[in-house]
Formats: sequence, structure tokens, C-alpha cells
Amino acid sequence: MSAHDHSHAHGHHHHDHAPKLDHLNTAFIIGIILNSAFVVIEAVAGFITHSLSLLTDAGHNLSDVASLALALLAFKLTKVSANSKYTYGYKRSTIIVSFFNAMILFVAVGFIIYEAIMRFMNPEIVSGGTMAWVAFIGIGINAFTAWLFVKDKDTDLNVKGAYLHMAVDAIVSFGVVISGVIIYFTKIYWIDSVVSIIIAVVILRGTWSLLKDSLRLEMDGVPAEMDLEKIKTELMKGKGVVDVHHMHVWALSTTENALTAHLVISPDAMSQFDNIKHDLRHRLEHLEISHATFEPEFSDKKCEQPECL
Repeated sequence: MSAHDHSHAHGHHHHDHAPKLDHLNTAFIIGIILNSAFVVIEAVAGFITHSLSLLTDAGHNLSDVASLALALLAFKLTKVSANSKYTYGYKRSTIIVSFFNAMILFVAVGFIIYEAIMRFMNPEIVSGGTMAWVAFIGIGINAFTAWLFVKDKDTDLNVKGAYLHMAVDAIVSFGVVISGVIIYFTKIYWIDSVVSIIIAVVILRGTWSLLKDSLRLEMDGVPAEMDLEKIKTELMKGKGVVDVHHMHVWALSTTENALTAHLVISPDAMSQFDNIKHDLRHRLEHLEISHATFEPEFSDKKCEQPECL
């Protein structure tokens, strides 16, 4: 009975996500194509106009393409079924990817800051007008790509990463437009460097939280939005559950969470264990936990494991 329950819960779970993934897949692909094209345009324009902010932005957009591609790959790997070596399949790759994503950004920022400082010492003549126009196109492309992910951004750390990248990029391009206009009228060329550094700081802020979240999942920490007390309370609601201990909650991927717990069951409810399990699994699904494993203990027996004594 319980095996049947589990597969039923499982099927229901995947069924929910199917349309979302197709829509996301398309979003990733459109995003990758649009942004790749723009990187080329922006890099060429950056060389022609000598604008560091354009080149910085192009580099930043390139890291966006990389992060979109990585997130797409992680999604594809989530779909690969489990095998005897990897009993969870490759779901974990989504967490590793979001970590790499953050690292790539840190490196990009380092380059930007270095180049901007070099520029302060010897400013270069920049063509402000062209700079403004190119960046203006960038606002459109980035804003559109961010919009593609807006619906799903809270379902997965990688989608959130992609969304943040794009939203930040739209703001960045806006900054470049303004600095282009100012340079065009005032011929104050070091503004270009200032904008680059501001861009860098903006990127760092977003990256820091991405790094923190992905590291936490990497270490099997409890995912940020989970409340252990609340989960325990929910489990205690199960009929015949006297106590809950050894509760572990961790992330299997950036979208799926798992739980294991020992349930102390009152002796009279023991024969009902299958029903209790079914009920609890159902309760946990509402708390975003899709894989649960329970170990029953009779309440008149003492728990022997060292941490109970």
C-alpha cells in the first residue's frame, strides 16, 4: 500500500511541474539566443566607441548567457532518471550550477573593477552617442528576458539567478545610457569608469546572496524558506503520532526538498501506520517537501540511538 502511495504522490508531483518546465525551457532558449546576439553587437560597439562600460556590460551579458545555459543544462539533468550509482539522479547538479554561477560573477566583477581603475589613471575618449544607443537596445533585451522568468522565479534558485541577472542587466544598461548621454554633452570621459564600478557593486550584492543560498544547499542545510518548527508541528498532527525526532530536511535540487524523521507512534495506532504515512506525506507536499521517509517507533519502547539517551 505504502509503495503505491508513494508512487502516486510522486506521479502527481511531476504532473504539476510538466507545463512549467516546457514554458521555462522556451524561456531559457529565447533568452540565450537574444543575449548571445546582443553580446556580439555590444562588444563590437564597445571596441569602436572605446567605452569600458559597454565592454563591461558585454562581459556581464556574456556571463548571463553562460548562466542561462548552465541553468538550462541543470534542468535537463533533473529529468535524467536515477540509477544505481546516483540514486537521486542528477538533481544535485542544479545546486552545483547555482554555486558556479555565483563564482563566475565574482570573477567578472574582479576584471571590471581592475579595468575601471586603470581607466581612471588614463581616461580614453569615448563616443557617448553610440554608447547610449547600444545600451538602449540592451535595456529592451534584458527587460524582456527578465520578464520571461518573472512567473517562475521563486520556484527554483537557478531561475531566480537568471531573473536577477537579467533584471540587474536592464538597470545596468540604463546606467550606461545615462552615462553615454552625459559624456556626449560634457565630454567628461571618466564617467565611463565610474559607471563600470557602480555596475560591479550592483552585481556583487546580488551574487553574494546567490552564493550564500547555494552553499547552504550544498552543505545539506535547511533551505532558506523552510521552518523546521512548522514542519514538526505539521507531523505531530498525524493521528497516533506521539513524538517526532531525528528530523532532517535538505534539498535534493534547487526545486525539490526531502525529509527523514523518526515517528513515535502510540501502540494502538501502529496497525494504521500506512494511513498515517499517507496522511503525513500529503501534509508535507503542501510544505514543499516531495520526498519523505519515516521510521516508526513504538511509544512504549525507548529510542536506543545515542542522541536520544
